[in-house]
Amino acid sequence: MAQRFVRVQTTTGQLYYGLLHLDRRVQVLDAPPWLKGQPTDQELEPETYILLAPCAPSKIVAVGKNYQKHAAEMGGEVPKEPLLFLKPSTTLTAPDGMIYYPPQSQRVDYEGELALVVGDRCFYCTPEEARSKIWGYTIANDVTARDLQRKDGQWTRAKGFDTFCPLGPWIVRELSGAARLQTFLNDSETPVQSATVAEMVFAPEVLVSYISQVMTLLPGDVILTGTPEGVGALQSGDRVRIEIEGIGSLENKVAVREPAPIGAKAQQLQE
Repeated sequence: MAQRFVRVQTTTGQLYYGLLHLDRRVQVLDAPPWLKGQPTDQELEPETYILLAPCAPSKIVAVGKNYQKHAAEMGGEVPKEPLLFLKPSTTLTAPDGMIYYPPQSQRVDYEGELALVVGDRCFYCTPEEARSKIWGYTIANDVTARDLQRKDGQWTRAKGFDTFCPLGPWIVRELSGAARLQTFLNDSETPVQSATVAEMVFAPEVLVSYISQVMTLLPGDVILTGTPEGVGALQSGDRVRIEIEGIGSLENKVAVREPAPIGAKAQQLQE
């Protein structure tokens, strides 16, 4: 089995990067692995930590309509160039964490995706250079308030709510182009999404190169590579599971977020 790189929080609040063993023990690293972190003598037992999103990116760059059939189901043509947007880092949520349905939306969709983790500073890279900048691969869910996306005409609000980017459960270094992504809801064994990495319109190294000509990519940054056809609505109480061959499985539950107090009430609560 490929090495699995994780980010964890202990029951006493410490944050660590580490290597996950088959028995679920974590070998602590002395730095993030893309910054040449090395194993230490410290090990964490399974009951002493929880998994977090496997990195803490300075930015999450996402790509729209990168599968031909998904572009068709969204009622548009395949873009001639990668269609980019950003998700705030506050959208990140952990494996097994909650996806919260915001009160502003009546339609929230899942979007299973392959995520790339950048390992080195990347600015104006060619696709050949960009290939070496991809440190590893993980799984993401580009959760989207579909009604707000259609209403707003641009995607920031619809894709920017807290918890709208489950990521994990770990990072692997290598991935085959034949690896298949599948999305499942609740206990169903029939996938609602299914496609291979090779079916992308723009390959991972092309995406990294293109993005690097717009903005500098930093170590630990995350790129969401687009979702295949089959996106659909989530309901409170649902469980959504995204699997990618060679990586693993990312599962999250859905709950309704209660409207937050605003103005003076919010200030009082913070005080």
